[in-house]
Amino acid sequence: MNEETKIKTEQVDSVAPAPRARVSDADGALETAAQTFERKRDYLEGFLKQRPTDAPADEPGGATYDAVIDALKDIYDPEIPVNIYDLGLIYGVEVSEGSHVAITMTLTTPHCPVAESMPGEIEMRVGAVPGVGTVDVNLVWDPPWDPQKMSDEAKLELGML
Repeated sequence: MNEETKIKTEQVDSVAPAPRARVSDADGALETAAQTFERKRDYLEGFLKQRPTDAPADEPGGATYDAVIDALKDIYDPEIPVNIYDLGLIYGVEVSEGSHVAITMTLTTPHCPVAESMPGEIEMRVGAVPGVGTVDVNLVWDPPWDPQKMSDEAKLELGML
């Protein structure tokens, strides 16, 4: 029992345009220019009166998180005159409950002369930030650091832009 299904096609010269919806169709009356202006003005005033919500301290934009980033920006690579954050050595910063800070970072090379001292310095500096409890610094080599991880400010400072 094999039935063939055929699709009928028809050639036409033109198709009537679809009807357009109008505001008057929705509420039955057109809005005057004054009403439109008043509605837009009210919307704009409400928008401008909104105040930004405070971000939790442990998220980007929060006080503790931003203070940790500022502390990282105060630490400079001894061989390159750029801070370690803009240099792209910091892969992640997490602030969890209890003000525990976990920093994932790398170095420019595994043979970096500060490979032993840099994590300790980061732990000490970030630990001194008000509101921070404990600090864990995780040194990783994958993905490896490369100059593309640097911020535009760092590239500009080093003459790479």
